[in-house]
Amino acid sequence: MRSTPVTTNALWLDDIAVGDRFRTDTYDLGVDAIVDFATAWDPQPSHLGEDTAKETFFQGLAASGWHTAAITMRLLVTTGLPLATGIIGASIDLAWPTPTRPGDRLHVELEVTDVRISRSDPRRGFITATYDTINQHGEIRQHTTARLLAFIRPSQ
Repeated sequence: MRSTPVTTNALWLDDIAVGDRFRTDTYDLGVDAIVDFATAWDPQPSHLGEDTAKETFFQGLAASGWHTAAITMRLLVTTGLPLATGIIGASIDLAWPTPTRPGDRLHVELEVTDVRISRSDPRRGFITATYDTINQHGEIRQHTTARLLAFIRPSQ
């Protein structure tokens, strides 16, 4: 598996193949980050503190799914899939099979499942990838299938 910062070894569409795998570095999630994110973006009781979360479906503090998605994106951009022109989403399917909790050490494992050149513009195409955001116990916190826009290496 590749684990390369996006600033080096940038990849173009023509460098990517079905079956390529990438693994990111880790991100440690704490209570303060969960509450801060929720306060700003998803102020529901299950995300705002242990006391308010006890009586919710999650029976304890859980990060917003959107917080998990944001962490996933950061990990992919900084240490995951080093696309030369950045990670540009065309479509996405997200699932949160288990709640992200305080103390989770998250990383992302990505596999390329399809690579296609655009019919309308052969200078670009799409990468389909599936990736899981996983904690230190191997529990999948987010499962994603995404179609990403990528570009062919420019002619020199």
